[in-house]
Amino acid sequence: MSDTDLCYLPATKALDLFKAKKLSPVELLGAMVKRAEAVEPAINAFTYTHYEEAMARAKKAEAKYAAGKPTGALEGLPIGIKDESEIKGKPTSNGSLTMKNHIAERTSVNNERILRAGGIVHARTATPEFSCAGYTNSRLWGVTRNPWAPAFGPGGSSGGSSASLAAGTSALCTGSDIGGSIRIPAATCGLVGYKPPYGRNCDDPPFNLDFYCHTGPLARSVADAILLQNVITGPHPQDIVSLRPKLRLPMSYKPITGWKIAYSPDLGFFEVDDEVRRNTEKALDAFRDLGATVEEVDIGWTHDALKAGMVYLEHLFGASLAKTLENHADDMTSYARAFAEKGKASKSTDFVWSLEVAARMYETLGPLLEKYNVLVCPTNALPSVPADFDQSKDRVTINGKEVNPMLGWVMTTPFNTMSRCPVISLPSGRAGNGVPTGIQIVGKTYRDADVFRAAMAYEQETGPWFETPEERPSL
Repeated sequence: MSDTDLCYLPATKALDLFKAKKLSPVELLGAMVKRAEAVEPAINAFTYTHYEEAMARAKKAEAKYAAGKPTGALEGLPIGIKDESEIKGKPTSNGSLTMKNHIAERTSVNNERILRAGGIVHARTATPEFSCAGYTNSRLWGVTRNPWAPAFGPGGSSGGSSASLAAGTSALCTGSDIGGSIRIPAATCGLVGYKPPYGRNCDDPPFNLDFYCHTGPLARSVADAILLQNVITGPHPQDIVSLRPKLRLPMSYKPITGWKIAYSPDLGFFEVDDEVRRNTEKALDAFRDLGATVEEVDIGWTHDALKAGMVYLEHLFGASLAKTLENHADDMTSYARAFAEKGKASKSTDFVWSLEVAARMYETLGPLLEKYNVLVCPTNALPSVPADFDQSKDRVTINGKEVNPMLGWVMTTPFNTMSRCPVISLPSGRAGNGVPTGIQIVGKTYRDADVFRAAMAYEQETGPWFETPEERPSL
């Protein structure tokens, strides 16, 4: 197996090879570090790297496997951790000049669980400043690019994670999703990205109390996403919203023959790129081939669904940056400043209105999901925006029509509003510019296994992805 093949080896298969003593964690990490050194100048997925420490951990994992000692669920796997959560004694920047000297005094719950499971943190993955954009560039770290088409972005805010996985420089990566920040980059890079229901996974305070905010896995396969999700999920005594009991997802599922699948091409109001629509409809054929019935539905939503999401995010997320704006405005990116300014101007009545819209949205979505097993729609309405995009200055057009530059080109945010619904993003194809496209599978509230059952069936019908050189970026 070549070094490049090693870099794209599914995490679940790597673990099997470790246990069979046919592959060493040292070999896998060495191949990924070598790969990163070759491709990082072009894609810029990483912020901080910890290669020496990671190699020391890989040698310890190698020794465990060699001696037949008990190993953790992630033992020896190189895992990219989004540069917003914390690891004690390590730098965390949130993509901001204002935090370039910050050293964490604690370890975030998800990272603690990854480390206890034997995961090896070899690198931190890039984010836009304070994770407040659907692309990934910052004044501190520069522009992160899509390995499939470097002129375009890898999505955001977990764009460093998606770029790393697509480039073969991590086995698994973490992400967080407050307006689509796991699913947007999953779609733009041809990956699997999971937004669990609110409370399923822990988050750092105060964002654990924000029901739009979810942490979750990014991976190159459905099984790999399940692997990481099963490690990071579960209740924690320091997170009041974390759900009991822990939900452990199975690795295999029954077929979806006889399932009824609802399809919304635009959620009622999004302008959707023609290539995205065609790829979505092709993906639906895979579900039909699996024995499911697919029916187009009217979800009954209007532009208020997106407007309410933006109002909510501005009121809480934008306002959370107000103190940084007051003290460090000159160090902030223009898009983070603009977002913070909107937060300062937000009113409590605006916030209440966003909750009223959320209630109306579920009045149609809830009954619809009682009639169907899952809902499918595109993940993003446009394959991607340019890598150096700035939502405070630049415009976005789809089919010749201008849309909101912040969240009008993605179809993820309404399902942060519908936060208790599990949502997984899967690859649906590639656009003419080389950028991948994706579909979202939306399930009933807290029915995580439903979306994974559909996702696993879809992957078996259409995948696996990244298996051959022709299915990988040509970096």
